[in-house]
Amino acid sequence: MPLTRDEDIKALLESARTIALVGASDRPDRPSYGVMRRLQDHGYRVIPVNPQITGEHVHGEFVFRELAQLGDPIDIVDIFRRPQAAGQAVDEAIKIGAKAVWMQLGVVNDEAAARAEAAGLKVVMDRCPAIEIPRLGVARVSLEN
Repeated sequence: MPLTRDEDIKALLESARTIALVGASDRPDRPSYGVMRRLQDHGYRVIPVNPQITGEHVHGEFVFRELAQLGDPIDIVDIFRRPQAAGQAVDEAIKIGAKAVWMQLGVVNDEAAARAEAAGLKVVMDRCPAIEIPRLGVARVSLEN
């Protein structure tokens, strides 16, 4: 069952340090561009993933082709993909040992969520961390911890 209780979502956001953003964009008019900046401003390390702009930089971070390339432990995989494409990102998140998957507003994929939960990942669907952080009063993240 995806996380729905405010206290569970807040705890996930407060425990996370590194977020992989699948579907990151280098275009300022795209929601993922602004969300990535807001997450960075809150103290998270955000690693962009998008095969179409691999090798570019977004907000100072190198863009990777796929999650398997990251090498760093990932707390949350934030998915900016259509619901039917979210399953692939979830499967990749499971393979790299991410702690949670977060499907953005409008992204609901119950089958992918069930696979993630069966693999031990926490799941959030149809929400945006950039909205939830101020709404829930999530403390600013420190990467030194």
